[in-house]
Amino acid sequence: MNKRFFVFVILLALLGAGGWYIWTHLFLAKGSAENAMAPAMGGAPAMPVSVLELKRETIALTRSLPGRVSAFRQSQVRPQVNGIITKRLFEEGANVQKGDQLYQIDDARYKAALASAQADLTSARSNITSIQARASRYEELVKIDAVSHQEYDDVKAQLDQANAGVAVAKAAVDVAQVNLGYTKVYAPISGRIGRSLVTEGALVTANQEQALSIITQLDPVYVDMQQSGTEAMELQGQMGGQDAVPVSVFVGDNTVLAYPHEGALKFSEVTIDETTGSITLRAIVPNPDSVFLPGLFVRATIDVGEKEVLLVPQRAATRMPDGSLSVWIVDEGNKAQMRSVQVDSAYKDNWIVSSGMEAGDKIIVEGYQKIGPGAEVVPSPWVPPADMMEPPPEADLEKTDERK
Repeated sequence: MNKRFFVFVILLALLGAGGWYIWTHLFLAKGSAENAMAPAMGGAPAMPVSVLELKRETIALTRSLPGRVSAFRQSQVRPQVNGIITKRLFEEGANVQKGDQLYQIDDARYKAALASAQADLTSARSNITSIQARASRYEELVKIDAVSHQEYDDVKAQLDQANAGVAVAKAAVDVAQVNLGYTKVYAPISGRIGRSLVTEGALVTANQEQALSIITQLDPVYVDMQQSGTEAMELQGQMGGQDAVPVSVFVGDNTVLAYPHEGALKFSEVTIDETTGSITLRAIVPNPDSVFLPGLFVRATIDVGEKEVLLVPQRAATRMPDGSLSVWIVDEGNKAQMRSVQVDSAYKDNWIVSSGMEAGDKIIVEGYQKIGPGAEVVPSPWVPPADMMEPPPEADLEKTDERK
């Protein structure tokens, strides 16, 4: 009985060890097979992303620059003779016309000088009349040798001297008349006159540094803008030889107040400032209501035409450590791939792509933060936010430098 018992125990032990061996190997084999099949079956779930299919769009290219208003024409009213101001004949801040009298300078001594010069002219003319009569008589007498040739020559010399005296006297009368006219100070141009810098009773001189007042022509006005020399060259290329480039003017830091009258770009400086590296652009803008005053800061938007471009939302681009831009695209197999792009400029909330993308490419706008290269995605069309559906009219073209 003892022998049977030991045989039974040995059989149970062998069966248990074999069962454990078979069960263990079957479990491990099953687990290995499942692990081997996991990548093929897409163990990681596909991520939902929002994509945008690129299409070529025609946009209006604009360049927004800060500017300052300057007067179209400005004149300093100055005295041209010495004297005391006796009258001021204008309202400060009023509009004046060219030729309007503005001041009256005491003219008493200038009238006296004119009267004296006229008297001298009258005397000189009377003197020359008597000498001319004598010269005519001597001319006849010298023919019959009644007078010598020397006497006749002396009379002719006196006549020439008298003629010169008349010319001098006439010139003195002209100068006296001019000086008398200068006692009336007239407006040299039409425009709005500022405050009077002198009052009645003030002594003014012909060579004084201080002006009596300043007249400014306010319609039209200039808007002077500063732009870097490099961007100015690019702007000229975009203009394509246009004779008149439209310019819109906005008032305020946020460019929300648009001026109703459109101007035109008329002038570009011929040299670049060596200190700042910038060049001056000048636009002429109508100002019929005199809203713009010299010195006012504005923002001018230059319309340089239209262009067909590819636009990539800025939110879809990632700035790399080297300064370049990259975007995520969805390939034909619905897998995410990263692609480097080059951009020329920013338009509203988009980048204008110069290379690296083509029409028809599908870029990931939302959801790319949770994916990696080659990851499977579930794309759905991207819907722009409401604030991007109607962009503001002052959206402009701002240059970027990808070399930084």
